[in-house]
Amino acid sequence: MDYRLTDFLPTTKKELKLRGWDELDVILFSGDAYVDHPSFGAAVIGRTLEAAGYRVAIVPQPDWHGDFRDFKKLGRPRLFFGISPGCMDSMVNKYTANRRLRSEDAYSPDGRHDMRPEYPTIVYTKILKQLYPDVPVILGGIEASLRRLTHYDYWQDQLRPCILCDSGADMITYGMGEKPTLELARRLSEQFEHRTDTDFHGLSESEPVRVSPMQIPHDIPQTVYLSADVQPTPDDIVLHSHEECLRNKRAQAENFRHIEEQSNMIHAQRLIQRVGNVMVVVNPPYPPMTTEELDASFDLPYTRQPHPKYKGKHIPAYDMIKHSVNIHRGCFGGCAFCTISAHQGKFIACRSKESILKEVKQVIEMPDFKGYLSDLGGPSANMYGMHGRNHNACEKCKRPSCIHPQICPNLNTDHSKLLDIYHAVDALPGIKSSFIGSGVRYDLLLYKGKDEAANRSAEEYTRELITRHVSGRLKVAPEHTSDRVLHLMRKPSFQQFYAFKRIFDRINREENLHQQIIPYFISSHPGCHEEDMAELAVITKGLDFHLEQVQDFTPTPMTIATETWYTGYDPYTLEPVFSAKSQKEKLAQRQYFFWYKPEKRRIIEQSLRRIGRPDLIPRLYTSTSHSTNENHRTKSHTEESSKEKRGRNRRHK
Repeated sequence: MDYRLTDFLPTTKKELKLRGWDELDVILFSGDAYVDHPSFGAAVIGRTLEAAGYRVAIVPQPDWHGDFRDFKKLGRPRLFFGISPGCMDSMVNKYTANRRLRSEDAYSPDGRHDMRPEYPTIVYTKILKQLYPDVPVILGGIEASLRRLTHYDYWQDQLRPCILCDSGADMITYGMGEKPTLELARRLSEQFEHRTDTDFHGLSESEPVRVSPMQIPHDIPQTVYLSADVQPTPDDIVLHSHEECLRNKRAQAENFRHIEEQSNMIHAQRLIQRVGNVMVVVNPPYPPMTTEELDASFDLPYTRQPHPKYKGKHIPAYDMIKHSVNIHRGCFGGCAFCTISAHQGKFIACRSKESILKEVKQVIEMPDFKGYLSDLGGPSANMYGMHGRNHNACEKCKRPSCIHPQICPNLNTDHSKLLDIYHAVDALPGIKSSFIGSGVRYDLLLYKGKDEAANRSAEEYTRELITRHVSGRLKVAPEHTSDRVLHLMRKPSFQQFYAFKRIFDRINREENLHQQIIPYFISSHPGCHEEDMAELAVITKGLDFHLEQVQDFTPTPMTIATETWYTGYDPYTLEPVFSAKSQKEKLAQRQYFFWYKPEKRRIIEQSLRRIGRPDLIPRLYTSTSHSTNENHRTKSHTEESSKEKRGRNRRHK
């Protein structure tokens, strides 16, 4: 389908004129290229505000050098500037776990890696405050959301305060930002309706009236602001100050337990933390979105295309998801190294079948669609429709995970609603196959509860997944083989991976299929010792895996694994936890992924003797085990490819 320029949110003065606009209510600055698609945060916020009647424009990837013309070209907005630095954290997007520059920025045209600065939230805000000190700047997106309180920054190797302190912005809308952003715009607009003539004293008749930072309301849920005079109430949680956390790593660990718990509660408490002479105030989040609210967001008039300014260029992240459909938000897995629950929460918000089918039909109409949906999933593929049976119990729950250390007996694990979605999508004319590219939680598939109908639906889902929705390779994430490390990761025992692989192999034999199971693994996670990685090598060799999807642990803001890595304490038990931190320690762990490479054999044998595990040498190396026969293994990588990295992060808008 061909779209007109006016079908997109405006990005230039020319596009404003095409709409007949001479002023804007909100101007959004995005660190990503502008793709008008519900998987791209700036487009979601822009379309949400537009649907409510506000005049909105997007300035994608402004040039932060020179005369700042990109920041000036649309003038001052009536309400506020919004900053959405990107779908991924800018530093994760820019650097590897070894702090090396990535070769590609997946969210930039042609993958260019020079289209955004480091920490665009801070850089963009400082420029806007220099040019327009009297206009509010509101932060959103994953970069600001996960830096809303004192946090460890791996790339600077230091503890940083709330990003409002570093940037000079006026407010953060954290998490999925439709509701707080819309409420903020509504409240600011209402202020004009109740002004008296004296409020306009000194303005010429032609001068527009705008909001000032002093007029921003501070009682909107899911927002963060700074205050010099806030008075904590008995219902608030007062965290250790930033300065105390700098002095005492244990204080930072104690803080994080409260931060994580309140991020995942239906009825959360307000968090307050002192930084110097001001207080950071984190208002509790909104309740999870209803199906009707989520449908309204996904049903906005997205073109699902990059802006025409990128004609002739490709945007790698868009190329990966353009034929996929997201069916829910939230994840109750609570994995220690993952930011999804910190940003989206643990409660699942589902789209209706009608909304999902409507978007699938849009994909079918795309000129380059060949009948294959690349993904019909979410943050975790098989959590759609799942919730607590007793909602009252969920309202009081503080657990960061509904499935660790064991699956909550209150959780309804019925997969039948998800199967109904699959069947409805596959029945559409134009669909040949719908694949599941999102990660599958096999512990949910293996779980046997008291509800026999739910148990049967899990068995039915497993068979249908393997026989109809795998594009040759099913990706799952055991992450490690050591149960001790897995417990710290909040992942199920590796025995469950064995059980799932047996089912996978059996169904493949029964159906005469020749599919592979592709596991993800992580090295250097908190609690992981070199010996654990040596045993991982032996175990995966026994499974005939030559590992392809592997990653060195990267500490990212606002995960329990990062706080454990930095502080040396488990935030929940306050017990000491070892972490590999030096380059030498991290490389020593990672080498075991690649035991089968001939050039690695000598150093691995030396390492096994050094750590007192020479008994593992004959289990790794036999007369034929280091063969380089390519017919028996797939190419391996020291890190995830940029495509796989995007696949794991693309739903963290």
